Amino acid sequence: MSKIDDERIAVIIGGMLRSGVVVSSAFVLGGGIWYLIRHGAGQPDYGKFHGVPADLRTLSGIFHGVADLDPRSWIQLGLLILIATPVVRVLFSIFAFADERDWPYVGITVLVAAILLFSLFGGR
Repeated sequence: MSKIDDERIAVIIGGMLRSGVVVSSAFVLGGGIWYLIRHGAGQPDYGKFHGVPADLRTLSGIFHGVADLDPRSWIQLGLLILIATPVVRVLFSIFAFADERDWPYVGITVLVAAILLFSLFGGR
């Protein structure tokens, strides 16, 4: 197995980050326009805070909403992609550093990934 050099890793990571931001932006922008087309004429009730609906607080609810063509779910999916982009970058970095046999950086990056994943899934 051939090692990937530092420049190639930087190009891959840059492409991953750009792709994540572009895809996320497309979902948020498309969902936002779609939401305004469907609900833009309504009068908002600023006297009462409604918060995020319960079905948009879970991954399964978001994915069901995307399948049901709910524009708010598409916006939420775009935000999830935006959040996942740097997490994927960190996970990729673990394998890139391991390929280079740079063990101190593997350890540091595993720690960073653990903190990120704990804050996303375990911390309440």
